[in-house]
Amino acid sequence: QVHLVESGGGLVQAGGSLRLSCAASGLTFSTYAMGWFRQAPGKEREFVGFIRRDGAMTYYADSVKGRFTISRDNAKNTVYLQMSSLKPEDTADYFCAADQRISNIRTPRGPDYWGQGTQVTVSS
Repeated sequence: QVHLVESGGGLVQAGGSLRLSCAASGLTFSTYAMGWFRQAPGKEREFVGFIRRDGAMTYYADSVKGRFTISRDNAKNTVYLQMSSLKPEDTADYFCAADQRISNIRTPRGPDYWGQGTQVTVSS
């Protein structure tokens, strides 16, 4: 059974940084692209970014480009989301997702597997 478990969320002041982790089990991690999504209260889940299975390619939503960085450690079955220069509008529940096809990892309706989410609150 596949499990994705996010951690690292919390409360941070605007301009600060936070690093989220997502530990995967039950799948061959190195064969999956990994994505991050977020959902703010009352809003739809939105794509944040993804990383290719080998870690050699990343792609980000315009809203986070230059501030967020996704990395992965295939030896540890873990993907990371480093968030910097955080803004109050980054406040949301953050979810990691896994799919073997990049075409699926870029849309909230696509990924096969999801974590339960971790909450990030950015105070002004």
